[in-house]
Amino acid sequence: MSDTPSPQDSSPDDSSPDFDAMTRDIAEVPAVEVIVTVAVNLMSAAAVKLGLTEDGDAHKDLDEARKLVHALAGLMDASATEISSFHAAPLRDGLKSLQLAFREASLVPDEPGQGPGEKYTGPVYG
Repeated sequence: MSDTPSPQDSSPDDSSPDFDAMTRDIAEVPAVEVIVTVAVNLMSAAAVKLGLTEDGDAHKDLDEARKLVHALAGLMDASATEISSFHAAPLRDGLKSLQLAFREASLVPDEPGQGPGEKYTGPVYG
C-alpha cells in the first residue's frame, strides 16, 4: 500500500493540481496539437479583445488585442516549418482576419507593415 493518495481518493474540494497526471497527459500529446491549441486560444482571446463576440464592446481592448495578435503571428512564424499546411493554412487565414479586424477597429490605423504581427507576416491590406 502506498501513502500517496490516488486521484480517486482526493475530494472535490481538493484544489491542488495533480501535476504527475498532467505531465503524463501532456507527454501523450503531439507537439503539433499543442501548437495548434495555443494558436486557437490566442485567436479566441484576440477576437474577444477586438470586440468580435456577442458582447461586442464589453470586452474590447485594442492594446490587449495587439499583444495577442502579435504573439499569434510570432508563434505562426516560428512554427511554420513544424506544422503541416493542413494545420497552418486555417491558422494563417484566422490571423489575417484578426489583423484586418484590428485595422478596422483602430481609430488611427497603423501604417501598413506596422500593425500587430505584421513584423512576421508582412503588411496586411484591407
